[in-house]
Amino acid sequence: MMGMFATAGLHAQEAPAARPRAFYISEFVVTDREGIKPYSAQVESTFLPFGGRYIVRGGKINTLEGDGPKGGMVVIEFDSKAQAQAWYDSPAYRKIMPLRHKSATSRVIIVEGTVTPPSH
Repeated sequence: MMGMFATAGLHAQEAPAARPRAFYISEFVVTDREGIKPYSAQVESTFLPFGGRYIVRGGKINTLEGDGPKGGMVVIEFDSKAQAQAWYDSPAYRKIMPLRHKSATSRVIIVEGTVTPPSH
């Protein structure tokens, strides 16, 4: 009997709240493999202080519809659009950005959205 009440209490809990997040998304084609190495070695240390974390870094891409990327993809998650933009505008990132510009062609965007935790 006690188990029935405990189970009923679990079902009465509210669903987890959606969390606003921001995602830096970069589609890139490396044109100078040696030239991009210093950028790759330093970039993570520039976004960690802003709460950034890799979600996707390279990997195999399977295009399902439309034109697929011609190179690689990177997705970095931030807790807010303001944090993502502050990182992108930061002196530390601005210092290494020319390395990327000289060694790759890129399309870069910041997307703001919500992430809903899985319900149990």
